[in-house]
Amino acid sequence: MKMEKRSFSMEEVVAYCNQYGFIFQGSEIYGGLANTWDYGPLGTRLKNQLKDEWRKFFIQQRENSYEVDADILMNPRVWEASGHLAGFSDPLLDCRECKTRHRADNLIQDYDTSVNADAMSEEEMMKFIRERQIPCPVCGKSNYTDIRQFNLMFETKRGVTDDRANTIYLRPENAQGEYVNYLNVMRSMRAKLPFSIGQIGKAFRNEITPKNFTFRTIEFEQMEFQTFCREGEDIELYEYFKEYGKSFFESLGLPADKLRFHDHDKLAHYAKAACDIEYLFPFGWGEINGTHNRTNFDLTRHQEYSGKSMEYYDDTAKEKFIPFIIESTYGLDRLVLALLFEGLHEEQISETDTRVVFNIKPALAPVKVNILPLIKKRHSVKAKEIQKMLSRYFMVQYDEAGSIGKRYRRGDAIGIPFAVTVDDDTLENNTVTVRDRDTMEQQRISTDDLSGTIADMLGM
Repeated sequence: MKMEKRSFSMEEVVAYCNQYGFIFQGSEIYGGLANTWDYGPLGTRLKNQLKDEWRKFFIQQRENSYEVDADILMNPRVWEASGHLAGFSDPLLDCRECKTRHRADNLIQDYDTSVNADAMSEEEMMKFIRERQIPCPVCGKSNYTDIRQFNLMFETKRGVTDDRANTIYLRPENAQGEYVNYLNVMRSMRAKLPFSIGQIGKAFRNEITPKNFTFRTIEFEQMEFQTFCREGEDIELYEYFKEYGKSFFESLGLPADKLRFHDHDKLAHYAKAACDIEYLFPFGWGEINGTHNRTNFDLTRHQEYSGKSMEYYDDTAKEKFIPFIIESTYGLDRLVLALLFEGLHEEQISETDTRVVFNIKPALAPVKVNILPLIKKRHSVKAKEIQKMLSRYFMVQYDEAGSIGKRYRRGDAIGIPFAVTVDDDTLENNTVTVRDRDTMEQQRISTDDLSGTIADMLGM
């Protein structure tokens, strides 16, 4: 029979992640903290696999690309120079009936997905909400305060005295860590334009209306990539990195028909061009990448506020200038969520049998091989020898509980690409059965060739 697939809903994905050790509610034993999430054993592995793929795509395979790991806490002057202290805010309003707080742009987008709230002014958003009597998502009434701007940065104190002079901030983005290290990287790596600086790290935003599981949270992880270039080369590089980002997502297994470019109608004051790559989640199109032509705004501002020259000297042209920056940033948590939605299915494999399967690209799977002794008492010693051998090369799992069919199903559910079954033939002729997760087909392979064969099948 033809194998039918059913995709998972948001509620099912949340329950799945909790059941199988991908993502847990933060501080769960204390009742949680709204929209904080802890990655479990399998979720952590998946995130690390994606980080490795990003590093391969953006650092390893690209010339003149360098990775840094900047501190989360930075000199507060960084955020003055970047403009975050003065203008990093959300348009918020309160429901007068139930006292809940909402982002005006989110209210509009959820009410009418055809409207681009990003292109609206505060006055236009307020007029739209009131004319259409957009209901409060909590109480259903439409009685709001005027819009107010709310700064998104988390404040903390450095030192033991509660003094405004000691205020520092958790970074709201990673990019400034690359900009303030531009001179260091250029000097230490003897870098010539165009060159790039990448970084993977946590950022924090005091979001009032986080939602959709890990899509919008107050703590998140970004994979940042900044390319420094000469003015005049920026337009071509901007277009190049838009397409490069899309090819990166496709290489991970996100289909082209669920990806689209969304050019910004309303640009930030520093931007020459901006575009998002969006993935079609069950709740609608959502941004998973942003590519921006930031001109030379950031380095110019840091030169002004720090007093350090950010000029690049072109020894061929014998001239100095401040480089332009093309930024391409990737939301790691959102990418994990997209891969979960894309890969999780319930499959009808016969008239009476179904299975849950996580069809993720084998190289990205948290666990690569499931080691299964057919009969525990007879085959476990040999199976554990094979586990020890393969664990030098791959993340493996050993499972001896229950019937072989149930163990196959448990492995399928968490995306293990290959199951190695140890049986009587293994003891007699040193071969094992290797089962493919997606096709469920099996083949006999000599244990002498096992690690190499699995590596080939994983594309490693």
